[in-house]
Amino acid sequence: MADAEVWEFTDDRGVRARAARRPERVVAYVRAGAALWELGLRPVAVYGSGHDGDAIDPVKAGELATAAVPYLGAGKTLDEHSLAGARPDLIVDVTYDDRFAYAVDDGVAERLGVPVVALSVGSAVNLSSMLGRFAELATSLGAGPREAAEAELALAEDAVRVAAAVPRAPKVLALSAAGPDQVHLARPEAWPELRHLADLGVQFVSPEPGPGVNWSTTTWEYAAGLGAELVLADSRSNAVPERELAGIDAWRTLTDGTAVEPWNPELPPGARASAAFHRAVAHALTEHGGH
Repeated sequence: MADAEVWEFTDDRGVRARAARRPERVVAYVRAGAALWELGLRPVAVYGSGHDGDAIDPVKAGELATAAVPYLGAGKTLDEHSLAGARPDLIVDVTYDDRFAYAVDDGVAERLGVPVVALSVGSAVNLSSMLGRFAELATSLGAGPREAAEAELALAEDAVRVAAAVPRAPKVLALSAAGPDQVHLARPEAWPELRHLADLGVQFVSPEPGPGVNWSTTTWEYAAGLGAELVLADSRSNAVPERELAGIDAWRTLTDGTAVEPWNPELPPGARASAAFHRAVAHALTEHGGH
């Protein structure tokens, strides 16, 4: 905040958003909106990305999914008319490259005269910094402190450390099913949440270096040969659900005696959502360790 009259916030692209008063009507990308909701702010509307459909993805929306916040559409269906109808005075998005907003067309927002704040969720940021930046934005918009959620996350991190340190803790593979012939394998170092788990001691099996910053797109046979003992499977709506993979021989090989747990690659960047994810991983490591 520059002074009592003017609201300012510099986002992770280095872009300074400025308004004559603190914004009250916030429209957000669904992941960012879920984080703001957790931090005590209610967006007036949310929108999806090019991967999303005509309805809000409940996995990406988190607690926001039951809050009756209007969904404006996604990708090319998110147009100037839809945004204008929500009468926003701030748009909150994310950025993976610290150069461009991920899901909103900056040109659309510019024509509406609405500032855009984009916060980093890409490979260059660590989990603590990512959560801190969303909390900083929420505070600038009037949210109160969230010490209880931060303490909850610290306890969940301790649980992961303990579970990962036991002998023969499961080796973990994170993936997103793309269909019967291919799968996207996550590069753990490219995902702040997965990299944080690795820092806490979780052992990941990783695809070989090659094309793709976040994912390595390969065959199910290759994935089955990596020796994973715990699979974190993308649970978003754009990923092929587990029930449709039963007919794939390599999927059956991969999961024979191997636990499969849901994973949201677009987890809301809030301490409470992160704590729940860490607890789930700690439980899975404990439940399936020692095999």
